[in-house]
Amino acid sequence: MRRETGDLPRAGGDMDGEELIRTPVRDEQDVFAMRRLGREVAEAAGLETQDQIRMATALSEIGREVLGEKAETFATFLLGQDSLVVTIDLPAKAGFGSADGVTLAGRLVDVIELDPARGTISMLKRLPLGRPRPSAAEIRAKLAKLTPATALDELRQQNHELAATLEEVLQLNSELQETNQGVLALYNQLSEELEETNRGVVALYAELDEKSAQLREASAAKDRFWATVSHELRTPLNSIIGLVRLLVGPGGEPLADEQVHQIQLIGSSAETLLNLVSELLDMAKAQAGRLDPQPSPVDLVALAERLRMTLRPTVGTRVSLSARVADDVVEMLADETMLTRVLRNLLSNALKFTEEGEVRLDVSFDAATHEIVFRVTDTGIGVPEEHQERVFEEFYQVPGPIQVRAKGTGLGLPYARRLAEAMGGTLRLASTAGEGTTVTVRLPNLDNRVPVVDRVLVVDDDDEFRATVRRMLSGFAAHIDEASDGLVALETMARNPPDLALVDLLMPRLDGAALLQRMAEDERLREVPVIVVTVASSHQYPQEARTVVPKQGLRRESLLAAVRNALGREHDSGAGAR
Repeated sequence: MRRETGDLPRAGGDMDGEELIRTPVRDEQDVFAMRRLGREVAEAAGLETQDQIRMATALSEIGREVLGEKAETFATFLLGQDSLVVTIDLPAKAGFGSADGVTLAGRLVDVIELDPARGTISMLKRLPLGRPRPSAAEIRAKLAKLTPATALDELRQQNHELAATLEEVLQLNSELQETNQGVLALYNQLSEELEETNRGVVALYAELDEKSAQLREASAAKDRFWATVSHELRTPLNSIIGLVRLLVGPGGEPLADEQVHQIQLIGSSAETLLNLVSELLDMAKAQAGRLDPQPSPVDLVALAERLRMTLRPTVGTRVSLSARVADDVVEMLADETMLTRVLRNLLSNALKFTEEGEVRLDVSFDAATHEIVFRVTDTGIGVPEEHQERVFEEFYQVPGPIQVRAKGTGLGLPYARRLAEAMGGTLRLASTAGEGTTVTVRLPNLDNRVPVVDRVLVVDDDDEFRATVRRMLSGFAAHIDEASDGLVALETMARNPPDLALVDLLMPRLDGAALLQRMAEDERLREVPVIVVTVASSHQYPQEARTVVPKQGLRRESLLAAVRNALGREHDSGAGAR
């Protein structure tokens, strides 16, 4: 611990010790002698060479200050418990506490203390730990053998010390230069590696853009295929259904009972095929983001009863089918056709895989989220845990004997989930094998929703994904703006700064990372919360992103949770964003 002399506290017992030697300080010759004696005492006490030189130099500086007072004084060397102490008596009224020599000496020793009351200045140098320490008697015996030295001898010794110190400085400088060269070489190597990595990232972006374009082309081709096939299939099926109605309807030729039965089977099969074609076309539209719900008031009590009556013929003798609508949710605003298809698919599925027990439809209102909740519960065979995600894949069916007997296309659940999401809702499945299944559909209550956020900007070069996000945020956000890349986003935000931005990273012209940087530099936009919605890996996420949501398997509930998290508050049904 080094202390300056201007505000030194008393060191107390630290400055005490057993006396080793005492020497006068009267002239320049005595200062040289004191310097030499200080070096010898430091060496005998076990100090390192550099500490010996520091102690000698400090004594030399203090000695010259004392000589300036033109008075005789003494320097006393003491051996403390773990330190070497030198105390110099000061002349009366000496006032050099802030002199340059005292300041320099304070930098060379661990403690320096000026005590005007006692008329002394003391310096302390701590002895190194872990070394054997000689006794005071051993040091005195060694000092007694010293021969007197002249000023010339001491000057030679100082020159020798200076040369040794200079050699050490040159050695350290050489080592520093070698270190600098190594650091420079490492910097160059890292720069080359970083440049190579950047080239790889640019190439990867280009490849991703190319793959994305190919996927869009393939998706467009698939959509065209579905539309063409559906149209080509619907026309003959509608003709068959029309002919069947003509044959069995009033005004037709009389038919035998067996003929009527056969023709009705043909009509039923044609209607089944037509419904399947319609589902396939709707699936294609949902995947392309082109399903456009048409909300209208829906009487939920009438809808539940109509479904129950329609499906009653398919109910087994040991299975009961019931529907219950809560009193506080008898009507809602929704696309009635889509909602009917969702519930019919879920109820048909439940009846198909329930051999005994019950299938129940419950409709209720969740006041916390302002959503209408539809639950279809059955006591059927259930879905094993390992298959619960795969049942939402198109054409996938859980293997088993009942599935073989029941038959089906494997489109029911995927189709129902697509329709639920198109209406801005969610569909979740919970099941225990051998006990039953519960499918929960949550749809926004369009009549009572208060937007959580005023304006949201969706920035993505994928038109279909922007349309999907728009549907998911429907009712949650009052205004939804869209931009196909970073430059369009900046223009849009200049006109209407958003309360929240959803940004893709991989975009043409100005990508997501560059857009976030530009927003951070703009005073009006730097506080806008940003959610990154991307397929990029986690190490590519920019630090400006408040929340990151993967594109793969994005669901409405996870997106809305991310929006609430980015806004820094929970959903408050009683207030908007502003």
